Amino acid sequence: MTLNLNVRGAILLAAAITGLAVLASPARADQCDDIAKQLGNGIDGLKVNFKAANIIYLTHPAAKELSLGCRAQGQTYSNELYAKGDRRPTPQFYDLVASAAAIIFTLPKDDTTTGTTRCLKRMGILRGDKVSMRYKRLNMECTRSKTDAAIAITRPKDE
Repeated sequence: MTLNLNVRGAILLAAAITGLAVLASPARADQCDDIAKQLGNGIDGLKVNFKAANIIYLTHPAAKELSLGCRAQGQTYSNELYAKGDRRPTPQFYDLVASAAAIIFTLPKDDTTTGTTRCLKRMGILRGDKVSMRYKRLNMECTRSKTDAAIAITRPKDE
């Protein structure tokens, strides 16, 4: 009888210690929210609007649309930056996309500037209105319509 009480007491004590350890551990913020906060602090004029289903919508005067997509269950990429601007992008747009990509994917800004510029400038008569390329382990897909040019930058999950 005393053996049963000691085992029960030990189990209750272990459960109480485990419960306290779970309650005492700090709350973890979402990694995507942390990246959005870094973007807001690191780029002048950029505002973090709202989050909806793993996508954080951002605004900046140089872009028509700007968003940060974070990985959900079953997706093949870790993060995605999507930016849409005028059909002929301005230098401010190139700088915005390069700065945001450098912060999100932790690469030097010079490398992200080179990649985004190459992708957006390759669209035209010879290559068409949709260009996909890979630069510095980033997948870049540039598209354009009659009024807009857009770029989506992702990094595969396994890299």
